[in-house]
Amino acid sequence: MKHSIENEFLTISVKETGAELCSIINKENNKEYIWQATPDIWGSHAPNLFPIIGVIKDGKFFYNGKEYSVPKHGFIRYNQDIRLKEKSEHQLVFELMYSEETLEMYPFKFDFKIAFTLNGKNIEVSHHVINLDSKPMYYSLGGHPAFNIQHFENEKIEEYYLEFDKKINLETYLLNAEGLVSSKTRKVLKDENRIQLTPHIFDNDALIFKNIKSKKVNLVSAKNGRILSVEYKDFKNLGIWAKPGASYVCIEPWLGIADIEDTNQNLPDKEGIEKLNEAEEVNHAYNIQIE
Repeated sequence: MKHSIENEFLTISVKETGAELCSIINKENNKEYIWQATPDIWGSHAPNLFPIIGVIKDGKFFYNGKEYSVPKHGFIRYNQDIRLKEKSEHQLVFELMYSEETLEMYPFKFDFKIAFTLNGKNIEVSHHVINLDSKPMYYSLGGHPAFNIQHFENEKIEEYYLEFDKKINLETYLLNAEGLVSSKTRKVLKDENRIQLTPHIFDNDALIFKNIKSKKVNLVSAKNGRILSVEYKDFKNLGIWAKPGASYVCIEPWLGIADIEDTNQNLPDKEGIEKLNEAEEVNHAYNIQIE
């Protein structure tokens, strides 16, 4: 099942399973901006990542001496227990509460809400997390929206680039064969603001930028100008990824990161982990602006 809202500019749809944004259609040109999950390439649209990002070492972590196992990117994506909580003319709100099943994987009582709000040509994706437990809660959180490229006839991937809102130095942290973050890095930008997309840019997996200084990136067609932008002021890190050669690009705001190679697997020590004290709540939002 999916739920849709619209205004004079856009129609957006969200699948109830995983509360996954699955469509952004611009009414002016009838173009679809979200990747349509072609199964033989990549069968997702925009997964929501919680309470971890990426993989954890050996598929497990420890908390207070007990072992737990969480799937890659957490248990929100593909989750069929998420329910539509509120629907208004321009907003959809979904919710997942902790359960006996989640407590077996992740030892914290939580309330997770995600809201999709339409305002003009802007979609705000807002994550609201409440710690319902009697102890501090440790979590990561992120988005994974996949945006179509090659919006115009006869365009090639090489005619698209990502443009940050300022010139910055960027190095990506390389992943090892197990998907863990290594200490090895590769320079991507030196006082520049543009990453050129190519069919082979993701041959070695995602580009991973820790503590990125720029908080807005545009997807741009060299021939036809800016397609959309993603602003992520509430997020420290950014991932960029696609299946090599595919006609989409994922722009992924992250609070957290996959496990590093030499992790001790103790959750409170995990690099980039966030902490919520008892009864504390927090909101993290990013915005998608369609041109």
